[in-house]
Amino acid sequence: MSSSAAALAPSPKGLASPNDTIRIACVGIRGQGNAHIKSYNAMKNVEIVAFCDVDENVIRQRRAEQDKAGKKKPAVYSDLRKVLEDKSIDVISIATPNHQHTLQTIWSLQAGKHVYCEKPCAHNMFEARQIVAATRKYNKIVQHGTNSRSGVAIREAMQHMKEGLIGDIYMTRGLCFKFRNTIGRKPFESVPAGLNYDLWLGPAPKREFTQNRFHYNWHWFWDYGNGDLGNQGIHEVDICRWGLGVTYPTKVSAMGGHYMFDDDQETPNTINCHYEFDVAGKKKLMTFEVRHWMSNHEATVGETGNFGEGNTVGNVFYGSKGWLAIDGYNIYKSFLGKKMEPGPTRNEAGNNWQNFIDALRSGKREDLNAEIEEGAISTTLVHLANISYRLGRTLHFDANSYSITGDKEATALFTRNYREGFVVPKKV
Repeated sequence: MSSSAAALAPSPKGLASPNDTIRIACVGIRGQGNAHIKSYNAMKNVEIVAFCDVDENVIRQRRAEQDKAGKKKPAVYSDLRKVLEDKSIDVISIATPNHQHTLQTIWSLQAGKHVYCEKPCAHNMFEARQIVAATRKYNKIVQHGTNSRSGVAIREAMQHMKEGLIGDIYMTRGLCFKFRNTIGRKPFESVPAGLNYDLWLGPAPKREFTQNRFHYNWHWFWDYGNGDLGNQGIHEVDICRWGLGVTYPTKVSAMGGHYMFDDDQETPNTINCHYEFDVAGKKKLMTFEVRHWMSNHEATVGETGNFGEGNTVGNVFYGSKGWLAIDGYNIYKSFLGKKMEPGPTRNEAGNNWQNFIDALRSGKREDLNAEIEEGAISTTLVHLANISYRLGRTLHFDANSYSITGDKEATALFTRNYREGFVVPKKV
């Protein structure tokens, strides 16, 4: 693809040939980033040419794994801005912490790159608008990491519901019941050797280093993450909205807390969210629940052990003719009529990264299963619920003005103060 990269600058034009090699830089390569690496490594005419991570220890490990797999050793960087100087790179694949996603995507778009951005694409409401605005301005292919959008079974379930399998869908539930043990309390300590902590912080305020604010546990701090609602939950929120056929809610209310454990976690480990939508004057309801620790399975969700024993992660849709349950990303089951007779069912996964590469080759944004605007809308639902929880009151959202009606304090939480050098621009 590098040979045709210049042609892609003004428009998301596809490759001249399916045999052209797409050159990718993977940014943030520890946890989910390793899934990116494995997916691209399995594809033909796709080459990972650069690794970018602020932790030298992680880079060392991934390069060794590439060597063992018989792949070329990628160039290594700690600063994305240096990666973007390489004009031969076509794609930036981002799996850094949430607070980095929008700015790194915008930087990549400004450098003429296409982007695969992990979920959630934005750390706050303001960023959700900016990432879409930048994608449109630079006219690039940007895929959101809501993998279920490419699930074969789930896409079939959505088509069935659209065609009226369970009738008029009036309500949906998202479930995120996962075993999440306490993170305990960790003291402040010196920054570990090989870690560029300033780059890791990026847009976030500078704080003393602690292991609990670092690898994975950063999800549970407002500076970097959005709780399990914005971690695992964004997948199920997105599926709920997709199946219900809605965009922005008119009313949002969330209640919960940090129950059971006494530790450093800031975000709630139990939360119950309610969203009301107005579709051409008709109300629809969506609920979403996060539960930590032990819980029951519900409505067949979790019974297959799709997310491990004890976890119940999925969705339930309720209609006038029946109901449909989605277990994880791969399975759906339907039940029809008053006797709940078994209806269509399927168990088949998909590949969101392959869909992204296919869309790059076609040059058609509409070929993306998880185009960034869909991801951004679902991400706003996460943020609205978190704002409701933090303020302790119901929010009335006006999509036209992108604000909370009569609540300046809530609207003020749409953005954050950015550190110098890491500011998400108001004008992209």
